[in-house]
Amino acid sequence: MNRVGIGYDVHPLVEGRKLFLGGIELAHHKGLEGHSDADVLIHALADAILGALGAGDIGHHFPNTDERWRGVSSLIFLREIRALLEKRGAVLENIDASVIAEAPKIAPHLDKMKAKLGEALGLATDRINLKATTNEKLGFAGRGEGIAAMAVACVTLPD
Repeated sequence: MNRVGIGYDVHPLVEGRKLFLGGIELAHHKGLEGHSDADVLIHALADAILGALGAGDIGHHFPNTDERWRGVSSLIFLREIRALLEKRGAVLENIDASVIAEAPKIAPHLDKMKAKLGEALGLATDRINLKATTNEKLGFAGRGEGIAAMAVACVTLPD
């Protein structure tokens, strides 16, 4: 059976933090605030995959009340989710995601992000589609106050 899940995440940009997106560090004068590394792209992908599995959301599996997850790379979340997929005999077919940010420019880094995500999930990069867009200067993202991401994932579950 094929199942689809969606995910969305947003974090504010703040001084004094490094910026991580798609498992890589990007040069920027601000970073995303959050309990882990606050990688909104990975968080949206995690929710999409967990949704396709019918397994809740990222907050259920990796709560921000658990000190074990403080400051960790969100790639760890994807590795844990990969193990959950394998335990259930499920196959992650593909993922598609968009990052919404005015700055920094995301498009030049998409291939490197795909490689990192593919490695963590055990997924060929031709099954990963990433896009970047701005918010045309509208809203919190348009004002450079934060970054958002949305994702969809397709999973095949055994009968």
